[in-house]
Amino acid sequence: MNLEGLFEWGTATDTGRVRSNNEDALAVDTSLGVFVLADGMGGHKGGEIASNLAITSLLDRLRQTLPPLKPGQLDEALGYTHESIAIREAVIHANRTIYESAQAQPQYEGMGTTLVVAVFYDNRLSIAHVGDSRIYRLRNDQLEQITSDHTMLQELIDRGFYTEEEAQRSMHRNLVTRALGVEGSVAVDIQEELVLPGDLYLLCSDGLHDLVGDAQLAERLAACTDLNQCAQTLVDDANNQGGKDNISLILARPIGDFPAKRRWYARVGNWFR
Repeated sequence: MNLEGLFEWGTATDTGRVRSNNEDALAVDTSLGVFVLADGMGGHKGGEIASNLAITSLLDRLRQTLPPLKPGQLDEALGYTHESIAIREAVIHANRTIYESAQAQPQYEGMGTTLVVAVFYDNRLSIAHVGDSRIYRLRNDQLEQITSDHTMLQELIDRGFYTEEEAQRSMHRNLVTRALGVEGSVAVDIQEELVLPGDLYLLCSDGLHDLVGDAQLAERLAACTDLNQCAQTLVDDANNQGGKDNISLILARPIGDFPAKRRWYARVGNWFR
């Protein structure tokens, strides 16, 4: 399903005010409806290598597996669309690529990266993520965090040891419990969402969401017209709060509906479901 020209989108990435190099990476392929962001970690430029490997490996795999699919078709056994399954397999492949690269080069041992990827098709969205990079959605001026961080702090919140307010002051907020490339296998969270016209999606690294709160994010996103300019404004907001980490984000907004083309008898069948 070719989605070229059906989205407004913008990106921004910045080293921040403390780090010496940028270990974040991001990419957009609008023909496939793919938006992906990674936040690397590891010394000797390991984080930079890991995040770029994740992006390259994922896109290479999705460019092979997504085009042949019939958009939105459900795998009854797994309960997910074929797109979601393809994304999950691509993330697992990226994990293996990073892990094997680190094993072959001792100076990069332990390198890893977060990853969040959104794929649009048939008025839907499939999301895969590992780590604490996030996806938010602004709908009718209401901001919602769609993904849940894979961090020690989030686990403590889920178990009732911290409130959200207490978590903001915690020293442990950036201890991730999952990352690509650290081990030979990884658990990947998959979500599927319906997309409505006017929805605005934000993918971002923790360099943004750690420093710019939900209220400010919602205010900025609600005022967005030029998405590249809006992305840069959010980077500036994070830097004005200290810029303690690399800051990266992608904004994506569908322009109207993008249903898959179906034969007339398939459309009739859908009416009676």
